[in-house]
Amino acid sequence: MKIAVMQPYFFPYIGYFSLIKVSDLFILFDTPQYIRHGWIERNRILKIDGQPLYIKIPLMKHSRQTSIKEITINQKEKWQSKIIAQLAIYKKKAPHYYAVIDLVNELFKIQTDDIVELNYHALKLTCNYLNIETPIKIWSKMDINIQNVSEPDEWALNICKSLNANTYYNPIGGLTFFNREKYELNNIKIHFLESLPMEYRQLGNFNFVPFLSIIDVMMFNDKNDIHKMIDNYLLK
Repeated sequence: MKIAVMQPYFFPYIGYFSLIKVSDLFILFDTPQYIRHGWIERNRILKIDGQPLYIKIPLMKHSRQTSIKEITINQKEKWQSKIIAQLAIYKKKAPHYYAVIDLVNELFKIQTDDIVELNYHALKLTCNYLNIETPIKIWSKMDINIQNVSEPDEWALNICKSLNANTYYNPIGGLTFFNREKYELNNIKIHFLESLPMEYRQLGNFNFVPFLSIIDVMMFNDKNDIHKMIDNYLLK
């Protein structure tokens, strides 16, 4: 079995979906400490002037030690309507605007204060739209015991061992972080996926900006072209 493990990101970039598609099981790792300025509650699109614009879910205040799975959404703010308004800049230029807005509105019908659950449903809706059938599970709800971890790169290793997985996929950023030998000693192949950007039309007439939210990709590309982008990667 081939697995990938990632924190639960909000409408993430194309390479995240490459990891989902290449795996037999994709796990949302929600037990680590929440770190500010990451991708749990926000992601990037572009404004007409070519500058980044963040679509963001407001969160309730929490202590520095709070785990991702304990993070809750601040429902006192009208964040759903704000995001829909931010996406309106695509209306006149993006051929798939209405399909994507329908997807986002479907997500916003879900009643939850749990950022992990919301991101889970966002990923499921996006994968259903793209016909990606890989099962996605939330780690804290899998009720699986693993060996104690002594170093950060052993979380994925011990999850693989507990699930009898023989292959693990990680983004390219982990190439210098993971000890490949640990995995090989446990008969687990580890691959680092490097997503290669493919240019497509974006808002405005500026230089192409890669690795925006999947929302931007879906706005301008049909499903066949999106799969070409998803499959455009190197394994190291």
